[in-house]
Amino acid sequence: MSSENETNMFCYQCSMSSPDGCGSNSQDQGTCGKDSNLARLQDTMIFGLKGLAAYREHAKEVGADTSPVDDVISETLYFTMTNVNFSFDQHIAQLMKIGASGVEVMDLLSGGHTSQLGVPTPVSVTQNRAEGKGILVSGHNLDMLAKLLEATDGKGINVYTHSEMLPAHGYPELRKYAHLKGNIGGAWHDQSKLFEKWQGTCVVNTNCIVPLKKSSTYGDRLYSYKMTGIEGATKIENDDFSQLIEQTLSLPDISGFDSSDTLTTGHHYETILTLAPQILEAVQAGKIRQFFVIAGCDAPGNGGEYYRELAESLPEDCIIVTSSCGKFRFNDIDFGTVPGTELPRYLDLGQCNDSNGAVHIALALSNALNIPVNDLPVAIVLSWLEQKAVIILLALFSLGIKDIHIGPNAPQFINNDILNFLVDQFDLSLTSSAEADLKKLLINQAA
Repeated sequence: MSSENETNMFCYQCSMSSPDGCGSNSQDQGTCGKDSNLARLQDTMIFGLKGLAAYREHAKEVGADTSPVDDVISETLYFTMTNVNFSFDQHIAQLMKIGASGVEVMDLLSGGHTSQLGVPTPVSVTQNRAEGKGILVSGHNLDMLAKLLEATDGKGINVYTHSEMLPAHGYPELRKYAHLKGNIGGAWHDQSKLFEKWQGTCVVNTNCIVPLKKSSTYGDRLYSYKMTGIEGATKIENDDFSQLIEQTLSLPDISGFDSSDTLTTGHHYETILTLAPQILEAVQAGKIRQFFVIAGCDAPGNGGEYYRELAESLPEDCIIVTSSCGKFRFNDIDFGTVPGTELPRYLDLGQCNDSNGAVHIALALSNALNIPVNDLPVAIVLSWLEQKAVIILLALFSLGIKDIHIGPNAPQFINNDILNFLVDQFDLSLTSSAEADLKKLLINQAA
C-alpha cells in the first residue's frame, strides 16, 4: 500500500513512462507498438501481483503449499515482457487468472491461520486503553505476533495491536495470552501521530507503513520485521526479539491512553456460517432486508467519511459485513442487533486477506436460497487505495461478482476505455454521495 499518487504510467513493454503509458491516448502506440490500454492493463497486473505476493508470503509462513500461486506470479511476469502479448482479450484473461489465484491464496492463508491459531470468535476489545510496559504492533503478520507473544510471555510486557492487527484478538491461540491487551489507534495512516504519543516500542511487520519523517521522535523505538523496512528502524532478524524486549522494559510505563471505548472483531466466516440457519430464517421472514459489504483499504483525507455516512444511514434491517482497515471509519459505532433477532448488524470478518469470507458467506446464502450470487440482497461498496486492493478486486471479478461500487476515487492506472469495459462486463461503478448511493442500492425502500 502506498499513499503516493501515480503521476506517470510505466509501459512494461518498452520501459517508457508518460501520463498515459506508452502512447498519448488509447488510439496511439508508442515505441513498442502497444497502445496505452495494454500498458495500463499490465500496470494492473503488476499491482495485482504485489498484493498476490504479499498474501503468498504470509500463507507460506503458516505452512501452506503456494506452488500454484507461484506459477501464476511467474507466468504473469513473463506475460509482461516486451513483445509477448498484443491482445486486449488475452490481457483480460490473464487478469482473471491472477484474480482466481487471489481467491486461492486468500483461502490458503485463511486456512493456515485457523489451523495454527484456531477459528476466530467474536470478542470485545479495549480501544485506546493501555498501561505498563508496552509494545504496539502494526501490520498484518499474525505468525509474527504469535512468536512475539510467546517470547514476551511472563516478561512483564503488554502487547497491543494497531490497524489490521485488530482481528488478532479473535483467534483463540493468540487470545490465550493474557498480555495481549487491546487495540490502539485506527487505520494505518495514523502511525506518525500515534507512535509519537506511544511511550513504548513499536513494531511494523508488513506493508501499510508511514515512513519516518526527519522530525520524528520515535525512530529509536521503532522495529521492523522481515521484508518490511523503514530507514532508521531496527530490523528484527531470525525472530530474535531480545533487543525489542530489553528496550521495552527500559522505557517508561504507558500513560495517556485511558479510554473506555471498545471495538468488536472476530466474525470469521467459519463462525458466521454456524449461524446460517438463523440468518436464513431471518432473511426468509423479512427481518433481514439486505447485506452491505462495506470494506476496503482506508486512505487519509475526508473522502473516507463517505463510508461512515453510508454505514450510519443503513436501516436496522440491514447487516454490515466488513474487513480490512476501512472499517476504522465506522467500527466505533454500536450497530446493535437486527430487530426481532439476536444477530449482530456489524460483522468484522478480519484483515484485508479475510475478504474471501464475504464470498464464502454469499455462496452459502446463494445455495441455501437457490438464488444466483449476483441476485442476492447484497450491495458491495469498497474503499480504494491501490496495490493490495487490486488483488481483491480481481478476485471478485474472477468469481463473476458484479455491481461493485468503489471510491472515493477511481484507480489512476485505469483510463476511460478500461473503466468502460469494467462497467460493461462487471457493472462496476464509482461512488457518489452516501445519500444518493443509498437510494440506488437499498432494495424495498418503501418497506
